[in-house]
Amino acid sequence: MTAVSAGAKLKARTVAEVTSAIREAIVSGEFAPNQRLIEADLSVSFGASRATIRTALLELATVGLVDRMPNRGSRVRAVSLDEAVEILEVRIGLEELCAAKAAQHVTDAEIAELRISRAELVATVESGDLIGYSRLNQQLDQRIREISRHSTAVEIIERLRAQSVRHQFRLAFEPGRAAVSGPEHVAIIDAVIARDPEAAAQATRAHLIGVIDALRVIG
Repeated sequence: MTAVSAGAKLKARTVAEVTSAIREAIVSGEFAPNQRLIEADLSVSFGASRATIRTALLELATVGLVDRMPNRGSRVRAVSLDEAVEILEVRIGLEELCAAKAAQHVTDAEIAELRISRAELVATVESGDLIGYSRLNQQLDQRIREISRHSTAVEIIERLRAQSVRHQFRLAFEPGRAAVSGPEHVAIIDAVIARDPEAAAQATRAHLIGVIDALRVIG
């Protein structure tokens, strides 16, 4: 490959794609808290130009996932357990709102979709597939927010969630956690499917309070 074609390949990935990829690496724990993020290394790892990497890191800094250090580059921001709990406490009202709005706005087609997702979630809990459960868990939460059609609440939640999701990702793999969290998610889905805003909000609040309590236990 020539230098020109190699350079063209590096520039092919958009800032949005690279930002999403780095974000996922941080959220999943591939990059550890306080780990330095070296632009040259990231450029190779993610197949993007250093300018694209730099812009992506700046965007991730605005949502609290990356710390920019003057003259020292960037590192993964470390969020303490206490801060993660505070973030979840702030999210409760917004998540309740989204669940209630989802119950109000859900279409017949979306209800059919949620029923399939519900069955898949229950199956992962029963089979002990924690990786599958964690993935479906996050997808269902995101889908309910999308169904809410409340763009302002969703935008704020996503910014907050990104900062604390590492703690929740860890929690999902705690022994016995899926058996508790799974039915809580099912209750939220069932309330949305039933088009019951009050029940959807209550089930969401109960779930998030349970998450906070569980995080405090594992410390």
